[in-house]
Amino acid sequence: MNAAGFPLLSLLTFLPLAGAVFILTLRGEEKALADNARWAALWTSLIVFALSLILWFRFDKADAGFQFVERLDWLSEFGITYHMGVDGISVLFVLLSTLLTVICILASWDSVQTRVREYMVAFLVLETMMVGMFAALDFIVFYVFFEGVLIPMFLIIGIWGGKRRVYASFKFFLYTLLGSVLMLLAILLLWYRAGTTDIPELMRHAVPPALQTWIFLAFFASFAVKVPMWPFHTWLPDAHVEAPTAGSVILAGVLLKMGAYGFLRFSLPMLPHASADFAPFIYALSVIAVVYTSLVALAQEDMKKLIAYSSVAHMGIVTLGIFTFNGQGISGALFTMLSHGVVSGALFLCVGVLYDRVHSREIARYGGVAKIMPAYALVFMVFTMASVALPGLAGFPGELLVIVGAWKVNPWVAFGAALGMILGAAYMLLLYRRVAFGRVTRDDLRGLIDMSPREHAVFAPLIALAVWMGVSPQSFLSFFEASVTVLVVRHEAALAATRLAGM
Repeated sequence: MNAAGFPLLSLLTFLPLAGAVFILTLRGEEKALADNARWAALWTSLIVFALSLILWFRFDKADAGFQFVERLDWLSEFGITYHMGVDGISVLFVLLSTLLTVICILASWDSVQTRVREYMVAFLVLETMMVGMFAALDFIVFYVFFEGVLIPMFLIIGIWGGKRRVYASFKFFLYTLLGSVLMLLAILLLWYRAGTTDIPELMRHAVPPALQTWIFLAFFASFAVKVPMWPFHTWLPDAHVEAPTAGSVILAGVLLKMGAYGFLRFSLPMLPHASADFAPFIYALSVIAVVYTSLVALAQEDMKKLIAYSSVAHMGIVTLGIFTFNGQGISGALFTMLSHGVVSGALFLCVGVLYDRVHSREIARYGGVAKIMPAYALVFMVFTMASVALPGLAGFPGELLVIVGAWKVNPWVAFGAALGMILGAAYMLLLYRRVAFGRVTRDDLRGLIDMSPREHAVFAPLIALAVWMGVSPQSFLSFFEASVTVLVVRHEAALAATRLAGM
């Protein structure tokens, strides 16, 4: 039991799994079975989202500690427990995961017509893994959920993806699994030294600076691939291009945040000296990612690939902000993670709307869409402007805070982050101009039907969030403030103690 009066986090985590089991028990004719699976998945995800709203409303923003904590004995002889809880860093990512799951199920309603029951089961299992990962307070529990995410996403890409889906799914799986094996070794080393895998206890456990370097590198091998940082990003464009639309939404909206969340949750508080030592290296990789992948995005002819490369650039800004070690940079990184989850997910949905009608993602295939689908063009424009960090929309506050935080560290690093905003405007506005404006040159485009009521329902909450985050960023930043302040203070205290001991 916890602050909600019942085990809220366990319900949030395992209710989707119960929904998946229920769908597997359904029987009937193929069409009726598919419809029942869709409705069962939708109602399950809606209930889970409603529970996450309770978590949001009941969360105490002034408390920097973990809330809604649940603990049960599991493998107590090894110091391993089932330990769940959320703080200001993780609570909004639980909410983002549950919201995007609802949207993905709605977005897949008509576009997925084969093996519908299995598809819905995969998404509900994926939701369990995502929520569990953000709520886990034991390293082994975290690792189970962290790696468990790979299985349903591997199936979603490999079964319902494009022509090269098998290649893309195996590349995604092998890249991410390899780094995670090294992370497991680091977890075992921490367990061997501290006798526990409890995350709050390990945050208080002092790791010798010399050992921190090796543990940091092991964590980096996993988190850098998940972000993904340059040059570990090559799996991402293939995965995005071949994944179904909803798969791309979850991949960009939530799964890319796993690596950045790992840096914030583990690397900074547990390994402060190694984090400080490797910060210049992280800055270099982040600035390269921002500039290089933005230039690559400018050259793309596939809409999904362009947005995939833009995700690498935005996540470069996130990693840069995390390693500024100041309140503005880290808060900006967290806000950018949230805004990118909303905006990039919506952009992939925009591509999916056109793909469902024309079955092509080639930018040159389109032109003049605004004349035929004005409502769609307006929605696409809102998220294009949010992606280029237009003031008043979701992309602006986080990137501005990262630049301010980076300026305190090094003006050249701040310049690299700002350059990403300029290049981002170039490739996103070029994409929008080529798709929405100009003459309609193809006859098959003239008969396109504008967005359906279901598609309006998919985009409406995302538009509301994009505007809300841009107009009132403090509504979201206030959740981070207490936890980020404690993180920064502890990091500075750990470095100061070492300097004092060295004197």
